[in-house]
Amino acid sequence: MTDNPTGPAVASDGRGDSRVPEERTPWSVIGLMLGAAFVVILNETTMAVALPSLMHELNISAQTAQWVSTGFMLAMAVVIPTTGFLLNRFTTRQIFLAAMGLFSLGTLMAGFAPGFAPLLIARLVQGSGTAIMMPLLMTTILQLVPVHRRGQVMGFVSIVMSMAPAMGPTVSGLILQVASWRWIFFVMLPIAVTMLLVGAWRLVDVGERRPQRLDPLSVVLSGLGFGGLVFALNKVGDPAGTTVLVTSLGVGAVSLVLFVLRQLALQRVDQPFLDLRTFKHHNFTVGIGLLMIGFLSLMGVALVFPIYLQDVRGLNTMTTGLLLLPGGLAMGLLGPLIGRLFDRFGARVLVVPAASTMTLMIFTLTWVTSTSTPIVVLIGIHVVLSLSLSFMFTPTFTAALNDLNPKLYSHGSALVGTLQQVGGAAGSALLITVMAQRAAGLERAGIGRVEALLHGTHATFTLAGFIAMGAILLGLLLRKPATPPAVRV
Repeated sequence: MTDNPTGPAVASDGRGDSRVPEERTPWSVIGLMLGAAFVVILNETTMAVALPSLMHELNISAQTAQWVSTGFMLAMAVVIPTTGFLLNRFTTRQIFLAAMGLFSLGTLMAGFAPGFAPLLIARLVQGSGTAIMMPLLMTTILQLVPVHRRGQVMGFVSIVMSMAPAMGPTVSGLILQVASWRWIFFVMLPIAVTMLLVGAWRLVDVGERRPQRLDPLSVVLSGLGFGGLVFALNKVGDPAGTTVLVTSLGVGAVSLVLFVLRQLALQRVDQPFLDLRTFKHHNFTVGIGLLMIGFLSLMGVALVFPIYLQDVRGLNTMTTGLLLLPGGLAMGLLGPLIGRLFDRFGARVLVVPAASTMTLMIFTLTWVTSTSTPIVVLIGIHVVLSLSLSFMFTPTFTAALNDLNPKLYSHGSALVGTLQQVGGAAGSALLITVMAQRAAGLERAGIGRVEALLHGTHATFTLAGFIAMGAILLGLLLRKPATPPAVRV
């Protein structure tokens, strides 16, 4: 997209022979990317309920099977930091086709995987495609949508980010009722290929390419840093993996320090691989903190709550998935409304009450969960919790990215995606470990397994509640833009 003082901004179709007025471009481009993003994010949670099937068919342990999810997160943590460079260097169509091509290839490989190692490689390929898609979507919105309408459009992004993960276990549960785990991939493959073909046919290019040199050292350091950190977090609580945890954490921490120093050096010649000047923008920095706390709480509770429903209450995976679906649907469907409220009132007036409600609902789970709590009460709490997260995420995403100048859009999107994954991994590792260790200690003291697990669940929700309180404080630090969002141009 180029500036045109005498007429509307335009976007190239990527083939060099047509120009499309910007006012006709946004929904054709953004709608296609939203659909593609929904497909790839849905894939992030589909394998959770398939782990028992994998263990039986491939003759592997639960710890090994879990790597089909951990590997996916690891691939995203490694690839997302590179998207700042990719979005500046290549066209929208090229990046979209690469993302959906990788995802489709990985899906095909997974469906025909003859063993666990090929399946894990396939999931890494899928995760790489997914990692590229979300920063591409957010950067495209920032380039195409004026500031005063971004909240509404970002509300549709929240549908993808909340409904897709919520529907993943339900969709895979339905498939597993009638077919093997391979059909999770076979059902998804034609949808992904269709998105790929439609993108090749219809997608136009937006934004301007900026010459940027690839810095191999930054690629290596970011991979070791973010990948090592996520890997280490997923080893928390594994007694057999203490050495691996300490080593990975050390490598990750040292690599991240060297990565930051490298970016500061590259910034002096205006060629950073991942521009850290984004953190000079107040709302972006505060927003990153909010999102990390929110995703830490979300991922931890999202994993612990199903364990409570299945191992304490005795529900099967299909029923658990269906009970969690209303919260995910409510969280997503209200996204556009929340976006319009942001456009009118700004972020802080929405985020502070939302963070307060999120904290209250997590503490409520500590107080009310028992072996006899009515299921309808649990569903109600989960729905309110999901809605509070939606009211927090959409305004925070928008306010954080709105705070950047256009040159930093791609780098800001990459940092949001990367640190979101780190926050989610930290929440998963920390809260699951607290639950498991608390339950194991009580079992050794002679308390029955179900009662011990219930106490472990309470300890986890209590810790998550105290962590969530940090979001209230950060929400209060959000600043209003220089002019009201509704009139900014």
